[in-house]
Amino acid sequence: MAAQKDLYDAIVIGAGIQGCFTAYHLAKHRKRVLLLEQFFLPHSRGSSHGQSRIIRRAYPEDFYTQMMAECYQIWAQLEHEAGTQLYRQTGLLLLGMKENAELKIIQATLSRQGVEHQCLPSEELKQRFPNIRLARGEVGLLEKSGGVLYADKDAIRQLGGIVHDGEKVMEIKPGLLVVVKTTSRSYQAKSLIITAGPWTNRLLRPLGIELPLQTLRINVCYWREKVPGSYDVSQAFPCFLGFSLAPYHIYGLPSGEYPGLMKVCYHHGNNADPEERDCPAAFSDIQDVHILSCFVRDHLPNLEPEPAVMEHCMYTNTPDEHFILDRHPKYDNIVIGAGFSGHGFKLSPVVGKILYELSMKLMPSYDLTPFRISRFPSLGKAHM
Repeated sequence: MAAQKDLYDAIVIGAGIQGCFTAYHLAKHRKRVLLLEQFFLPHSRGSSHGQSRIIRRAYPEDFYTQMMAECYQIWAQLEHEAGTQLYRQTGLLLLGMKENAELKIIQATLSRQGVEHQCLPSEELKQRFPNIRLARGEVGLLEKSGGVLYADKDAIRQLGGIVHDGEKVMEIKPGLLVVVKTTSRSYQAKSLIITAGPWTNRLLRPLGIELPLQTLRINVCYWREKVPGSYDVSQAFPCFLGFSLAPYHIYGLPSGEYPGLMKVCYHHGNNADPEERDCPAAFSDIQDVHILSCFVRDHLPNLEPEPAVMEHCMYTNTPDEHFILDRHPKYDNIVIGAGFSGHGFKLSPVVGKILYELSMKLMPSYDLTPFRISRFPSLGKAHM
């Protein structure tokens, strides 16, 4: 038996943003929680790399837009608790052809959910944002509450219980008390929450399950302003999301994270082993950067059309790009949060709350049908 001091109400594996918020909600409800991280903190090996993210209510699906209402509240509450700015309202500009189906669906969702937004025809778009060059037939949809989230995980981590970094999990033994063995020692907990990003299946395989997760390496590109400040957050330049301009979305945030550099990225990447994330670029990496260069040249004329800085992060995608928030099918005190598919950061306050509720066997605050493991019919007995 482990010593009593090593017994926790819950252990969370993975100190990325989802794990941090899960620990935050557990600690808020006075649970003894341990957050385990295999790397020494801070590190840039996971999904959320860099200092800024887009926050938005604009989604095709009602359930994400509904979840975001509470996310904004929790981000504001956390700003207050941490005493640091985490959100800056810039507006989010959705760009696409007038007939783009996804743009129309998002507009309908925003209307249904009562989210303030404005449709901008080409002429008005040109007047409002003269430093964006439009393709013929391109229109805009402006979501007023969109903006930038500053990814200060330390602020959240400090409010969420005990953190042990540099401890890789070597073994999980299911049971009434789950035993977690790391490179340093063993711990016991009444429940276990796995939020291990690209390393999720490595932990789940010995527990008899493999999720349909695809790990992608994403290029995070920053582009130099020809005139410093042209696309700056202080100049009221919005975040943007471009549809129908490439096979996948292109998104951008105003300059500010690095002085004089604007973040413009492609919402897609290439298959990658998380252990070899920094290996030399594949040909498809170069293709992705070429797509971005063409977009920057054609749409953002005040940026140099070659990236000044290129970093990398990881996406862990599900086939439908919806999250997995569920209990292990065999062990109901093991909870899984995975497959955040490159859009989980802004939703992490509510994801953490849901994972806390699942781990404590409480009624979930949201309908979890879109997030259940059982939606993947291929996960039959062969995977169990």
